[in-house]
Amino acid sequence: MSLMLLILTVALSGSATEQRADRIVVNKSKRELLILNYGKVIKSYKIALGGNPIGPKMRLGDGKTPEGAYIISGRNPASAFHRSLRISYPSAADRNRAREQGVAPGGDIMIHGLPNGQGRIGAEHRMTDWTDGCIAVTDDEIEEIWRLIPNGTPIQINP
Repeated sequence: MSLMLLILTVALSGSATEQRADRIVVNKSKRELLILNYGKVIKSYKIALGGNPIGPKMRLGDGKTPEGAYIISGRNPASAFHRSLRISYPSAADRNRAREQGVAPGGDIMIHGLPNGQGRIGAEHRMTDWTDGCIAVTDDEIEEIWRLIPNGTPIQINP
């Protein structure tokens, strides 16, 4: 590889050694988010969840983080939180379950940093589950996750 090609590759990817993810696993009970590449964990993060984290999300406003298989369906660099990656909740099954129960399934589930202007809180945000059902990390961590996670990446959220 020519030196110029290597420099261009590093400039576009952010790092010569940084690997892109091909899968995300969230283990709610362990409060962890794992980034995988070909089955190998390349990064792990401690997280905060929805304020009522036990069990799958059933309806709008229940404070639960969903459980199941989704994808990263988009990103918002200008959200109310320091960057956010959209999770494809609700799935068709989630919508059907909510419809059968006569409730709205909710939505806007993200992996995000801290509320804008509150980055100084840092890792202390993990002392309690505080989101409305999202997965929260520090601002520095969401910057790294933002680079590692392309749209379309599968995410498995486990109990």
